[in-house]
Amino acid sequence: MSEYDYIIVGAGSAGCVLANRLSADPGRKVLLLEAGGKDSSIWIHVPVGFAKMLNKPSLNWCFETEPEAGTENRKIPIPRGKVLGGSSSINGMLYVRGQARDYDTWAQMGNRGWSYRDILPYFKQSESFERGGDDLRGGDGPMNVADMRERHILMDAIIEAAGQAGHPRNPDYNGERQDGFGYYQVTQRDGRRHSAARAFLQPARSRPNLHIETDALAGGLLFEDGRVAGVDYTVGGQPRQARAGAEVILAAGAVQSPQLLELSGIGQPELLRQHGIEVRHELPGVGENLRDHYTTRMNWRVRNAVTLNEQTRGWRMGLEILKYGVARRGVLTFSAGIVHGFVRTRPELETPDVQYHCAHASYATAADRKLDREPGMTFAVCQLRPESRGSIHVRGPQPGAEPAIRPNFLSEEMDRAALIGGMQIAREVVGQTALDPYRVYEMNPGEDCRSDDDLLDFARRTGQTVYHPIGTCRMGSDAMAVVDDQLRVHGVPGLRVVDASIMPTLVSGNTHAPTVMIAEKGAAMIRQAAAG
Repeated sequence: MSEYDYIIVGAGSAGCVLANRLSADPGRKVLLLEAGGKDSSIWIHVPVGFAKMLNKPSLNWCFETEPEAGTENRKIPIPRGKVLGGSSSINGMLYVRGQARDYDTWAQMGNRGWSYRDILPYFKQSESFERGGDDLRGGDGPMNVADMRERHILMDAIIEAAGQAGHPRNPDYNGERQDGFGYYQVTQRDGRRHSAARAFLQPARSRPNLHIETDALAGGLLFEDGRVAGVDYTVGGQPRQARAGAEVILAAGAVQSPQLLELSGIGQPELLRQHGIEVRHELPGVGENLRDHYTTRMNWRVRNAVTLNEQTRGWRMGLEILKYGVARRGVLTFSAGIVHGFVRTRPELETPDVQYHCAHASYATAADRKLDREPGMTFAVCQLRPESRGSIHVRGPQPGAEPAIRPNFLSEEMDRAALIGGMQIAREVVGQTALDPYRVYEMNPGEDCRSDDDLLDFARRTGQTVYHPIGTCRMGSDAMAVVDDQLRVHGVPGLRVVDASIMPTLVSGNTHAPTVMIAEKGAAMIRQAAAG
């Protein structure tokens, strides 16, 4: 059995940060386990390649939800990265921190040290914002945050139209205020994806005290005298074990961290026994409190503009490949969303409750992922703080098997009302005069879809997740919490969870940046505990 001080399970957004920060102490030996392989695929590093990885089993776990009545009994894809960098190697690269109130809410729930004032230094510590650092932004951190390299006349027109509809232009939604429209900021450097593996792991790889195992599937935790003492895993099907003298840290994400806890006998006793798993510690909150961002895509046929639909085909695509190869410019630098919008669907709200991902592109149908052949544009409408909660639990005792994912989307009236309101505001924006030269007609949901019931029906039939699952190892001090505010698993010495699964509530935006922040703060707490 190999001996280490720390064993980190999962080399995703959180795991790469932890590996970097914990191995910075040359006196500490660190093992990083990743079930996927190396991040060598060209599709990872060329930004537009994110679309190629949504269904690629070699880089993606390709999970799906259980069919649920609230979303027309469809199986909805839940992509999760299976590669160094985890989901930061396959995501849309959007850098969104959320609202200060998100973190103040965590603190008000009893989680000491998690208010916005407390966590802001960790956001700043992690990032190098290309415009430079200030009181709110970091200027010299490992992870590069850039402005979008390209603009487009249709996206400029959307920002202008939003202003006509009463929504301000906002050049930095990660600054003092989130409200408004503008271009997204992205985790890219010189036109290439800057994943957590590139930002945090690559600079630390040569350290002699950091050992990285890829294709290493964790099967369970090892216990000794009531304490977690190591990890049982396989590499290429061959069983291995490693011992942790200090701590084991789960950073496998909101889908697989609770799965590994349950495989190790930590969770709901009845469920574990049902699957033939020995109960080691009762912790009923494991796998509960799942939340995710649900989105529905509205799109329009446009004119007088060449969109991504045409630019990614034939001779135009050849020109774009040449442009990218020579100058790292052009459409290959675009991310999943190009223009952002953060709006309030009700006047009494103090902060935005809906987010838009806008792009000069459209899918051929609302359900598929193939770009249309004719020019189009899309508003993806997402409610920011869903109240609907679901669960993730094992189906059996086999490591690596797909768990049962039940998000329970749109089960709460607040979520349904916000999504409908966001769709109506999108129509108001698109109806402004700034878009008159470009707008032809609404393709989805279409002009015949007018009532609230019709809009909700469209959202139920066609909506997808934005790939932001959180909360399944919730932080807190109540009976359903899994970790405390130091991210230590309740009642299980020697074990922490440090990833998006610890979020008590969903943040108001994309989850990569907050997950990196959680890992920065988690690493600091671990090092502080080691120092005594």
